[in-house]
Amino acid sequence: MELAIRPLASPIGREITGLDIERDIAPETAQALHKAWLEHGVLVFRGIGTAPEAQLRLSRCFGELEPHPIPKFRHPDYPELILLTNQDGPVGPVYDFDGTEIYGRIPWHADLAFTTTPNAGALLRMVHKTADGGQTGWLDLALAYDALDDETKARIDDLEAVYLFRAGLEDMRFNKQDGTRITPRNDNYPHFPPVVNPLVWTHPETGRKILNVSTMNIERIVGMDESESDALIARLIDHALQPRFQYIHDWENDDMVLWDNRRTLHCATGHPMDQVRVVHRTTIKGTVAMGRVLEEETAA
Repeated sequence: MELAIRPLASPIGREITGLDIERDIAPETAQALHKAWLEHGVLVFRGIGTAPEAQLRLSRCFGELEPHPIPKFRHPDYPELILLTNQDGPVGPVYDFDGTEIYGRIPWHADLAFTTTPNAGALLRMVHKTADGGQTGWLDLALAYDALDDETKARIDDLEAVYLFRAGLEDMRFNKQDGTRITPRNDNYPHFPPVVNPLVWTHPETGRKILNVSTMNIERIVGMDESESDALIARLIDHALQPRFQYIHDWENDDMVLWDNRRTLHCATGHPMDQVRVVHRTTIKGTVAMGRVLEEETAA
């Protein structure tokens, strides 16, 4: 089969077929994949993620790989892989949603939105799916920005917002979740100082404007009254979360999905805690700083 880039049954993203990653990937193939990644933001590869080596081989087509900053999330045999699983018990919080214990729910966010330099992207591989739940969604913030009216674009183009690290759903200010935490807090995480990032940033490779509203992390707009800031952020999030900007993936084992983290948000619906899910992920290192650490006098 020849490499083909096909539309998904979705407003965003593309499916890649005809790709053999069991052997070295030819430079011209890697170049075509990289171009498709930048053009479409989300790429789906069905059923070809059969081994860690294949996932790593494909991931390197898109840039330098970066190990997870917290060692406990690294795969013991492949440090460039992140191991996400509840196989030996939860390593993150469990929440009660309507009487069901749910693990792994992560609302819409961009990776490292709480730092000055977001990841360039990531490649997720389903090793063992659950029978229930476990979907992952992506949301195209380039399309969301394009769909804003001109008045709103002019209002927000030069604004900045404060973004914070969140250790739990209960810490979010926007896009609040209805679950109740049932595991104790054990927040043994590194310290991440508050950062200021543009509310609209320019993609460093494509030049497209991106609406930067990571719902887990956004706190307030710099220099704006709290009530006005809250209302504007809520309106932008409501706009961005429309289904016309989303792709929701129902996983099968060995599926892989690649995304451009500078352009998209992603979310995990979570799954029942009594079902085991195993996922491997690579992270493509970001190289362009888009924001700044919040100065103490500004934070006061």
